[in-house]
Amino acid sequence: MNKKAVIVFSGGQDSTTCLIHALPNYDEVHCITFDYGQRHRAEIEVAQQLSAKLGVTVHKVLDTTLLNELAISSLTRDNIPVPAAASSGEGLPTTFVPGRNILFLTLASIYAYQVGAETVITGVCETDFSGYPDCRNEFVQSLNKAVELGMDYKLRIETPLMWLNKAETWALADYHKQLDLIRYDTLSCYNGITGSGCTRCDACNLRAKGLNEFLENKIETLNSLKEKLNSKG
Repeated sequence: MNKKAVIVFSGGQDSTTCLIHALPNYDEVHCITFDYGQRHRAEIEVAQQLSAKLGVTVHKVLDTTLLNELAISSLTRDNIPVPAAASSGEGLPTTFVPGRNILFLTLASIYAYQVGAETVITGVCETDFSGYPDCRNEFVQSLNKAVELGMDYKLRIETPLMWLNKAETWALADYHKQLDLIRYDTLSCYNGITGSGCTRCDACNLRAKGLNEFLENKIETLNSLKEKLNSKG
């Protein structure tokens, strides 16, 4: 029986790192990218290019533009500016898209049910993130239980990056010998610029800070990553 996984895939650093980490461990990997009317269409194009480059045979782009009608965010509205990293302030940032991960993980779970996949993989992370409540481990575990109950289907929502900091996420890319791919070909920037991005938004700030920490402490960070990977068995 083939081991199958479904990856929620945006073409950003985190989801692409999850993809390269999953490919050696599954017989079949399906990528799902969601078109939710996001601010920058380049995200979808980059995701398609990366999955093809990495040899993914099944990549679906699903229309979820209904989310754009409901979720008001600077990532879904051109008239709401993307804040600079230094101006994020208190409370949820305007880049938070309410309900996005609830919807995406639910739809990915339905797709997994249909193709007989036992795992849904997402790149959410609680250690280094922008304060989004739907990136917390508690949320993922709760939703996992809900979709299992709702479909009467054994499914694991896997979060390989949940307890890694950004430096360790870069180390994971290096561990799989794909550091340059993640560094230059992924798109994490809230302003839609591939690679190092605009250098001003929160996503670019976290990405650059993590990369600098990894490059300055490469051996220590790789050792820390390996300890965490080994602790998972």
